[in-house]
Amino acid sequence: MSIERTLRLIAGTFVLLSVVLAQVHSAAWLYFTAFVGLNLLQSGFTNWCPMMAILRKAGLK
Repeated sequence: MSIERTLRLIAGTFVLLSVVLAQVHSAAWLYFTAFVGLNLLQSGFTNWCPMMAILRKAGLK
């Protein structure tokens, strides 16, 4: 699986998980949702994302 595809899967999972946690636990989890969204936004402009570096070190191509 490619890094880009894995990155989209991870980002989507994080967003869905944080929304669920905001509903059942605390609304503060929405800050994590915003963090993921801001990371995706800056990645769109800079073509760099910290998770991509982690996935490369994990051996994904």
